[in-house]
Amino acid sequence: MTQTIERGTAARTPQERVDHWLATFEHALAARDVEAAAALFAIDSYWRDLVAFTWNIATVEGRDGVADLLGERLADTDPTRFVTTETPTEADGVTEAWIEFETATGRAKGHLRLKGDEAWTLLTSLRELKGHEENLGERRPQGVSHELSKGRSSWKEERAAEQADLGYGTQPYVVVIGGGQGGIALGARLRQLGVPALVIDRHDRPGDQWRSRYKSLCLHDPVWYDHLPYLPFPKNWPVFAPKDKIGDWLEMYTRVMEVPYWSRSTVRGATYDEAAGAWSVTVDRDGESVELRPTQLVFATGMSGKPNLPELPGMDVFKGEQQHSSQHPGPEAYAGKKVVVIGSNNSAFDICGALWENDADVTMVQRSSTHIVKSASLMDIGLGDLYSERAVESGVTTDKADMIFASLPYRIMHEFQIPLYQQMAERDRDFYERLEAAGFDHDWGDDGSGLFMKYLRRGSGYYIDVGAAELVADGEVKLAHGQVDHLTETSVVLADGTELEADLVVYATGYGSMNGWIADVIDQETADRVGKCWGLGSDTTKDPGPWEGEQRNMWKPTQVDNLWMHGGNLHQSRHYSLYLALQLKARYEGIPTPVYAQQEVHHLS
Repeated sequence: MTQTIERGTAARTPQERVDHWLATFEHALAARDVEAAAALFAIDSYWRDLVAFTWNIATVEGRDGVADLLGERLADTDPTRFVTTETPTEADGVTEAWIEFETATGRAKGHLRLKGDEAWTLLTSLRELKGHEENLGERRPQGVSHELSKGRSSWKEERAAEQADLGYGTQPYVVVIGGGQGGIALGARLRQLGVPALVIDRHDRPGDQWRSRYKSLCLHDPVWYDHLPYLPFPKNWPVFAPKDKIGDWLEMYTRVMEVPYWSRSTVRGATYDEAAGAWSVTVDRDGESVELRPTQLVFATGMSGKPNLPELPGMDVFKGEQQHSSQHPGPEAYAGKKVVVIGSNNSAFDICGALWENDADVTMVQRSSTHIVKSASLMDIGLGDLYSERAVESGVTTDKADMIFASLPYRIMHEFQIPLYQQMAERDRDFYERLEAAGFDHDWGDDGSGLFMKYLRRGSGYYIDVGAAELVADGEVKLAHGQVDHLTETSVVLADGTELEADLVVYATGYGSMNGWIADVIDQETADRVGKCWGLGSDTTKDPGPWEGEQRNMWKPTQVDNLWMHGGNLHQSRHYSLYLALQLKARYEGIPTPVYAQQEVHHLS
């Protein structure tokens, strides 16, 4: 006699466990049974959605959060065809799977983590819109007509005519203010999606945003982390690219990807006509005043706002030079000079190191504690499994690494980061002991989670050491502590009375919120309606609560109609430009985009 016994969870393979969860989830969704779908999630669970369900970038938590999202968005989204794309894996009681599915409007990918039979984390991300796919692979353009006709135009002539017409005869649907890596990446995405867009930048050439910075500047992130969309760096590209090489790449990329780009152009003002649903953007284009009438306006001015230049007593009487770090031209003119650098983060260290190399007498003024991590340790321990040659060899492409990183909800990301930074602390114990013996005030973040969480929460307070921290540890760069009280004709005076002689003062004092640019271009009221940009609401230093769950106002609808914020490092410019471009494309094509959980404004700057 043979008996059939239903296999329990423990006996299932990872593939069977995931298949069962996906089938049950899809069945509940098809039946519009929100309660049954939510019950498939653990009590402590997280669903992060990048546009696919929410037309937003949003994370919900727990079964109540899942039920709320599905209650509002399930009918319109109509998700189907959930399948795995790779064989799921299991480790430490967690089953992981890569998935794909379809919605009413698009095709999506995602990542699922199960604990037992319940979902712990779910990532869903829209990757393309049905009927509006990019012209890639088999859909690539022909490039030429093989039918002869009299007077036909060449590709060069057609491009020249298009460029001459855009902004004059034909209005762009999207205007992107800022032509650095963020604006260029978004411009390339929109170009491939067939959205008429125009990127505007004040510099002479694409890439000048990098070329104009101090001589020693280079990327502190490795090449695998920094690829742009469509066109990765070649395999012989240096691990850490110098600023001028990046500038040249951005200029080349803009031309090769046919990004509509106005250089030597400054936006003087913008107003929104609610009745017309369009912006009026006044541009000084190399001395010519041009009015543009886009529907959508994107500020791609980086994750940082306007430079924070302190107002200190005595700045008007100081006889030497003063400059914000963003204006620092480089160290060559300061050999033998006394230089005081106010600040102790990335720019401060880079500038101090370059000045020391050029025989300046350098003093760093540390006003608050700073987190430092050795570059080699960060590359190995912090990034090696995702963005490295060994990651590529193990099958982790840059896109896959982006998705792995995106699959970790911000609420629990610090729990994954803390052990990594504990390893770094142990590996480089001698360095930290020497640094602290020199009097440097070092921290590992409010909860020990290190650099990435500091970056995501506040965008400051850290340095990836490429040599300058060793100069501080060895006393080659002198160290002072405290706030600046005032300047005299020849010195910087700290609050405790310490007087530092100076021929040059560099204010490495950071930047404000991105909405400061909105105040300059539009008005303060609009800037306040958008509110503070960046940060998670973690209620840690410089990231006030309440909890947001996502980056404030970045790459998603703001409280101002048709106004968007785009910025971040090369990784974020690459990854999130896709989701911003898809949101803009959907609106361009008239696809309904009801936004779930639009972010409220809790802080103005």
